[in-house]
Amino acid sequence: MKSTAPARAPRWRVLGAAAALLLATSPAWAIQAFTADYLASYKGMQATGKMTLAPVSGDQWRYTLAISTPLANLNQSTVFEDNKGAWRPLTSEDSTQVLVKRSSKTASYDWGQGIATWSGDVKPERSKPIKLQAGDMDALLINLALVRDLAAGKPLKYRMVDDGRVKQLSYKVSGTETITVDGKQVEATKVVNTDGDKQTIAWLVEGMPIPARILQRKGGKDDIDLRVKSVN
Repeated sequence: MKSTAPARAPRWRVLGAAAALLLATSPAWAIQAFTADYLASYKGMQATGKMTLAPVSGDQWRYTLAISTPLANLNQSTVFEDNKGAWRPLTSEDSTQVLVKRSSKTASYDWGQGIATWSGDVKPERSKPIKLQAGDMDALLINLALVRDLAAGKPLKYRMVDDGRVKQLSYKVSGTETITVDGKQVEATKVVNTDGDKQTIAWLVEGMPIPARILQRKGGKDDIDLRVKSVN
């Protein structure tokens, strides 16, 4: 997540999409690489999005999200490890460009020392180390976990350690809806997280490895809307 304050870049990190995950015969989930294209809108402006998941080495994976609007470009990347089914962030990078204004920040999750730290363009009050707990994830990994945990029947509750802060997130199932994906009508499970006047809604389709749609609302108004276009 200064003398001149240009329009703030949207917090795309909470809109990260779920990875391509298939339930294996064992209790663990098998992570598979994917590339997904999204149609997007931000405050009424049309945008495009691309998400990828690719292996790094061993049990490490890199998840990236790139968003392009007429006024802003945003790029985020998280490297995480699959530690016996537990996803642990290792590093993340976040860069934004709004008009001519640029900013970037980097996070490091040191599980050996048990702390997370941030550097770059971070607010002073968010630059202090945070103690890690088992199960902590950054915001992108939480969105990855939604598909996995919903299918497994697990509570959609997470401790997010991201952007120099800790937040408890709880998604609740809010019924099912019929939505259009690639020109086809499909049934999706709607899950909702409410945090004050902010709300994140995701539509999850059985057999689809990523959320078919993610909507962020603020003050009762649609702020950011992502709709999947294709997944490979």
